[in-house]
Amino acid sequence: MSAVVRVELGPRSYDVVVARDYDAIHAAVSGRRRIALVSDADADHACGALVRNALAGEHETFLMGSGEGAKTIATVEDLCRRFAQWGLLRGDLVVAVGGGVVGDTAGFTAATYYRGVDVVHVPTTLLAMVDSAIGGKTGVNLPEGKNLVGAFHQPRGVYANPAVLASLPPREYQCGLGEIAKYALMDDLSFDVDAVRRREPAVLDSVIAACAAIKARYVAADEFEQTGARAALNYGHTLAHALETATDHSMLHGEAVAVGLVFAANLAGALERIEPAQVARHEEVVGELGLPLTAPSGLRADDLVPLMSRDKKSGGALTFVLAGPSGIERVDDPDPAAVHKALASVGVEA
Repeated sequence: MSAVVRVELGPRSYDVVVARDYDAIHAAVSGRRRIALVSDADADHACGALVRNALAGEHETFLMGSGEGAKTIATVEDLCRRFAQWGLLRGDLVVAVGGGVVGDTAGFTAATYYRGVDVVHVPTTLLAMVDSAIGGKTGVNLPEGKNLVGAFHQPRGVYANPAVLASLPPREYQCGLGEIAKYALMDDLSFDVDAVRRREPAVLDSVIAACAAIKARYVAADEFEQTGARAALNYGHTLAHALETATDHSMLHGEAVAVGLVFAANLAGALERIEPAQVARHEEVVGELGLPLTAPSGLRADDLVPLMSRDKKSGGALTFVLAGPSGIERVDDPDPAAVHKALASVGVEA
């Protein structure tokens, strides 16, 4: 089975191809003089050879470090210098093979090298397949926060092969379930939870394509986050990014998103934007997927609130994306008492 989801952006439109092979990549990259394949050791070991076999033209592999600690300006500089030494030019192509860290970093490198070279994403984690590889957001971290330096740089295509997920470590796979929980709660997406957790191919392929279609719709409506429509994709992410920073990324992104979703529901409930049954539904969806419902112990509100105020969608206010009568929308400067109550609901100390 294969599926093609179109991201409609006028001249920047592209396809997200979900297929259990990489055959479609060959036609997408043909005609390029040189192709720089950026990956980390784990992703390259898992499927680098398969991707290289599908490439057309001269290519070279550039490995970067793994984990959020590698998602830095220093890594971007290192990749750019190696690109230049190899002779990569503006008309050439970058292929990012890996999870969210590789995709975000290689994508930002492509956006800035020669003031922009084309990039193709080959996501190798569930989280990247359903979310981070789609939509053109690229960036790296600073000590002060996650993804604070970046650019919008749409790929020429996204090629997701769910077969590579069979060997993904359990915790890495579970991180992708955090983003799937987000889409389930945003768009009333239903699926066989147990089958997804077991990685059953037919169900998993269908869910990946469905999540990609949801994201494509929001990206097409608001490519550069100017109207507010795309902000809904940040559901659960304000607290999530703060948790990642506060724990020095020992809490992984999907885990943090799961807690962020529970927090956002409790905050919306405290503000009387949604009914208690909807709050309970958020906790149910997150729990059924085996995701955490509470933050790591020892975190305090005084540590997290300043981090949340640095969120990229903030205009200086404390800003959240919350459910309400009109759907999921941006809410600025909610009642501090409600914020602290919601933080307490996910185990954050006052």
